[in-house]
Amino acid sequence: MHAAIAEFVAILGPQNVLTDADHIAPYTKVMIAESEDLHRPSAVVYAREVSEIQQILKVCNKYKVPVWTISTGRNFGYGSAAPQSAGQVVLDLRHMNRILEVDPVLCTALVEPGVTYQQLKDYLEENDIPLWLSCPAPSAIAGPLGNTVDRGVGYTPYGEHFMMQCGMEVVLANGDVLRTGMGGVEGTSAWQVFKWGYGPYLDGIFTQSNYGIVTKMGMWLMPKPPVYKPFCIRYDNDEDIHDIVETLRPLRIANVIPNAMVFANVMWEAAALMPRSKYYDGTGVTPDSVLEEIKAKEGLGAWNVYAALYGTKEQVEVNWQIIAGAVKASGKGRLITEEEAGGTQPFDYRAKLMRGDMTLQEFGLYRWRGGGGSMWFAPVTAAKGSETVQQTRLAKEILGEYGLDYVAEYIVGMRDMHHVIDVLYDRSDPDEMARAHECFGKLLSEFGKRGYAVYRVNTAFMDQAADLFGPVKRKVDQTLKRALDPNGILAPGKSGIRI
Repeated sequence: MHAAIAEFVAILGPQNVLTDADHIAPYTKVMIAESEDLHRPSAVVYAREVSEIQQILKVCNKYKVPVWTISTGRNFGYGSAAPQSAGQVVLDLRHMNRILEVDPVLCTALVEPGVTYQQLKDYLEENDIPLWLSCPAPSAIAGPLGNTVDRGVGYTPYGEHFMMQCGMEVVLANGDVLRTGMGGVEGTSAWQVFKWGYGPYLDGIFTQSNYGIVTKMGMWLMPKPPVYKPFCIRYDNDEDIHDIVETLRPLRIANVIPNAMVFANVMWEAAALMPRSKYYDGTGVTPDSVLEEIKAKEGLGAWNVYAALYGTKEQVEVNWQIIAGAVKASGKGRLITEEEAGGTQPFDYRAKLMRGDMTLQEFGLYRWRGGGGSMWFAPVTAAKGSETVQQTRLAKEILGEYGLDYVAEYIVGMRDMHHVIDVLYDRSDPDEMARAHECFGKLLSEFGKRGYAVYRVNTAFMDQAADLFGPVKRKVDQTLKRALDPNGILAPGKSGIRI
């Protein structure tokens, strides 16, 4: 390691190689229920050019030094900037932050890893380009490349971010530079418009993996619609979740509702706005009586559905009538428009998300119990009311066993739902931290027994999550790893993948 660091300094300069404890400290911070010592890097290096990454990887191969790459390092609920295991060198690409191209005609962009959503949004506004972004909830300080290669989601009609990705530049472990899709064709103008290229489609293997370092990514942006109509539907009872799904799924599949709907429970909405102590100072699970008080005083439902309409005035009016009719026919739920909400929270926050505006409001969740502990458990379910009821009941049962609150939302894709549960706990309390860790492991195993696996997971539980997908999948992952990274230097342990 000492020899490798000396060569990193020669390549990058001493200002771009961090080894002392104070400078490394920000890269050890985790919100997951494990000691920071388990994720402490040996060093941090900054690269600004592809050629520097190639030289870094040459050194890593020479000395068998593992390197954990990050873009903005803001993936808080899934592990932050810290490596999966201690001793790795963090390769921080935040200084590779150029917006390389935006095509306002074809509605595409080409960005580097360090570009943030806020930076890209500012660029569009400053250049009067009428395109919208699709962002994850804590979007301002996160970046589109990192979020997409971890297969994150957003809240606009372009909310399935990997679906809206087109073309990558990837530095392989041996230093070769691969351009996927049409990118390998000299002089092409189609790199950001045609995803597939020729032969096997490769982009997917560079998501949630450790097969290469993505240094450029193309993405499709949404044209600003002439009319935007966000709305909320409030439901009074926990058991309404079944009817919510059955009422709204057909509208989502038919694209009457074109964006990724969110079904947020009362605790999720309250936690983003206030600490739990505002209503309850006790221990254990927040009592139902307190939740009823929060609903009454804060104007929240047991479930709060958020969606939006986009398009011409005529399109929006027709679809609005279809939605209003479906809600009325169901006999449950109250439709609330933006005018009726009157700028109140959390409606205003949700309305911003669904048009790609920047916000950090979701970080309020970490005040709910205090202590800054957070792990996102996100099993996938089919968009059926019966499955949603089963998942909700199981999650409440397991979290309650460990004295933790069910803070949750469902994010609806096309036919799937991401059941995002924020396991919130106090990291300053060793007992609560241990319970949270055990609880998360049980959530993974018990949901897995019923056929429910997560779509992404934090660094502490990557192996357990990978096991749910079966031994053949794990062998194929390992085969690819050995072929593309025979020395195992790239992010060992990412998604459970090692040589």
